[in-house]
Amino acid sequence: MKQLQDVYVVAATRTPIGKAPKGALRQMRPDDLLVHAIAHAMKQVPSLDPAAVEDAIIGCAMPEAEQGLNVARIAVLLAGLPCTTGGVTVNRFCASGITAVQMAADRIRCGQAEVMLAGGTESMSLVPMGGVKPSFNPHIFDRDENVGIAYGMGMTAEKVAAQWKVSREEQDQFALRSHQKAIAAQQAGEFNDEIVPIDVVSKVANLSSGEVEVKTRSMKLDEGPRADTTLEALARLKPVFAARGSVTAGNSSQTSDGAGALLLCSEQALKQFSLEPLARFLSFAVKGVPPEIMGIGPKEAIPLALRLAGIRQDDLDWIELNEAFAAQSLAVIKDLGLDPAKVNPMGGAIALGHPLGATGAIRAATVVHALRRRKLKYGMVTMCVGTGMGAAGVFESV
Repeated sequence: MKQLQDVYVVAATRTPIGKAPKGALRQMRPDDLLVHAIAHAMKQVPSLDPAAVEDAIIGCAMPEAEQGLNVARIAVLLAGLPCTTGGVTVNRFCASGITAVQMAADRIRCGQAEVMLAGGTESMSLVPMGGVKPSFNPHIFDRDENVGIAYGMGMTAEKVAAQWKVSREEQDQFALRSHQKAIAAQQAGEFNDEIVPIDVVSKVANLSSGEVEVKTRSMKLDEGPRADTTLEALARLKPVFAARGSVTAGNSSQTSDGAGALLLCSEQALKQFSLEPLARFLSFAVKGVPPEIMGIGPKEAIPLALRLAGIRQDDLDWIELNEAFAAQSLAVIKDLGLDPAKVNPMGGAIALGHPLGATGAIRAATVVHALRRRKLKYGMVTMCVGTGMGAAGVFESV
């Protein structure tokens, strides 16, 4: 039996995250966002022969319209990779991006590929959550345990808040801290290693001259973090999913636009192309939970991912726990006893945004560069997933 190979990350980059539906990236196609991320990932490894990239696995939670038609293959070609590089789009909702990394890594680990591209893209400005034409199978209502499939994500967060006794005050405090950490990280330049600036072009009609004025600006940072957020302002927001609930727009993740891309390779490819590894991809796990409390999913996936990586929870130095909602993030932290100081040290999706299928790849870029920059050893990317799942991937700095 052939021995499994180690898998290394040699490039990891992402676009800035735009606010949907009125942010700077609202009119930018998600395939163009992905092209931008892929092209710059390739620029990070100039010694790599593009023809060596065997396949691209790209996550997208709502793969239709501007991000349909196998967006992975289209983006590969538009990014300038040779036609010999394949492309496939995968969907595990919010875990699509990290699942793409896992699938690419498995190809290498099994010796079926030496160099793979993984990533994710999503425009929530152009393609709404649920897609253009959502259509639930009516049989989900035949059994009580399946009704949760039809729940809005906000209602699942309310159920988690109630079951795990997470108060409104705790949620708002968590949300405020997310913004504070994100602003501090932006001001310290801690996102510079992972973000590739993108030119945003706007066209405005000048009614006086009858001409169209074209303006271009470079977008270098995520749009979501707010320096003016206060606990008082968050407390004034009304619940949006249940009349007497505690989940608000302020303690929920932001709808967003963005893309991320990573290049993974084997040790043989490292030597062949003189590549410097950023990290090693150690393990991935996914576990199911009841759909109506989907937000608790990471508490089931994290222990399994750690066991597969051969490390303990205390060994983790950095945890990117996607903040779909403050309620579910706090429930996971409390249930597993995660060290809050290690969770989202640079803020999370409440401040930075959550472009669904792209988030796993984006947060993978964050953890890979953060481990290297701060000279830390082990990092994790984890998130809850719609219809009741949790996913987690473990990285090791090298």
